[in-house]
Amino acid sequence: MAVTSSPSAVEAQQVQLSSKLNPQIEKIIDQISPKEIEAIVRKLVSFGTRHTLSSQDDPVRGIGAARRWIKEEFSRYSRESGGRLQVTEEEFLQPPTRRVPQETKVVNIVATLPGTQPGAKDRIYVVNGHYDSCVCSQGMLDATSDAPGGSDDASGTAAVMEMARVMSKYQFDATIVFLAVAGEEQGLLGSTHWAEEAKKKNWQIGAMLTNDIIGNTLGDNGVRDNTHIRVFSEGVASSETEAEAQMRRLVGGENDGPSRQLARYIKEVGERYLNNFGVTLVFRRDRYGRGGDHIPFLQRGFPAVRFTEPNEAFTRQHQKVREENDTKYGDTIEMVDFAYVAQVARVNASTLGVMALAPASPSGVKFKTARQEYNTTLSWQENKEPDLAGYRILWRETYQPFWQHSVDVGNVTEFVMKGLSKDDYFFAVQAIDRDGNASVPTFPVARQPAESPAR
Repeated sequence: MAVTSSPSAVEAQQVQLSSKLNPQIEKIIDQISPKEIEAIVRKLVSFGTRHTLSSQDDPVRGIGAARRWIKEEFSRYSRESGGRLQVTEEEFLQPPTRRVPQETKVVNIVATLPGTQPGAKDRIYVVNGHYDSCVCSQGMLDATSDAPGGSDDASGTAAVMEMARVMSKYQFDATIVFLAVAGEEQGLLGSTHWAEEAKKKNWQIGAMLTNDIIGNTLGDNGVRDNTHIRVFSEGVASSETEAEAQMRRLVGGENDGPSRQLARYIKEVGERYLNNFGVTLVFRRDRYGRGGDHIPFLQRGFPAVRFTEPNEAFTRQHQKVREENDTKYGDTIEMVDFAYVAQVARVNASTLGVMALAPASPSGVKFKTARQEYNTTLSWQENKEPDLAGYRILWRETYQPFWQHSVDVGNVTEFVMKGLSKDDYFFAVQAIDRDGNASVPTFPVARQPAESPAR
């Protein structure tokens, strides 16, 4: 392809990073229902406890009853979508651990919406919640006490199920997996198993979004916030090799790993499609000393982030249901804001929808030359999607957290940013289709890493 250059990139006017709104995504957002989410949360809470070690066979109480109901609901969504949603159980036996004293059956419920575009349908985007619950503050092995798990994590599971109900009625180029996992409270068991299988089978996981504790809008600090959601992302990949670390140190990028790019993308897309609802990025892998289902994906090299409410009610998390000194404890349904969960689901759905409609993120993005100069030449490999329209280059000053500028460069695989030095700016490249759907940006690396950089 031809090499092109910006006429004066350094003087380019700041432009919107977003593309036009996609009518299909707008319809999906409109159809996500707080009433449907409320019905799901109430049903999940009604099982009493969903502890991973609770009854597998009781028809009305315990994790087995919850699992069977979730699968039935996914199957109903499949029928309503004409069978396009493929529903399966992924069952495995978990060997004993500190939190699992005996061999235990763990079952993930997987609802897959296959992509329709040749060459893109093998690309997979995963959204999950965990359907198990616990009163872990009273002991990890208490499988009999009531553990309603309203926000942790009936809220996240409900968001995933509602997305599956709505999105399964539409077609996407790439594949979307709606995943309800068990064993999260016992050590991320279900998500670890699924992520490991994905790695073994060389699945192309483009992104993973976990929704965990997204229901409460009133925190123990007395602050009510129903207009924001936190998104946690790591900057340096957990799976980074020593060679990749050397490259990162050479070109920068401590704040530009794949998951950090995904988080910025979620903020840009989510806030574009939702008015008066903000995405607050937290630049760390998870809350201090804590973890979620995205971590097994990160450890296996897949971009992944966590959604969590902005002001957590710690008296409601992992607590036995009770009242002491006029303080209520326990993750009960009264604390779940269903309209808020719907908003979080809409942020997820808009992001998943755009990613699954857009081309793959450009691969092989590199700086063309190691020379010191005032221009920056970027190159990348050609995308293969039949509806590819071209590429967009993003850039920002190195101390800025978010992309500041962009320029559409056409259907080329090399571009010269005139007057913009790679010493002073960070860059990334997106692929765009003819409908304006843009991929998650790709951060460039040096063409040939230098063992002893010139001074």
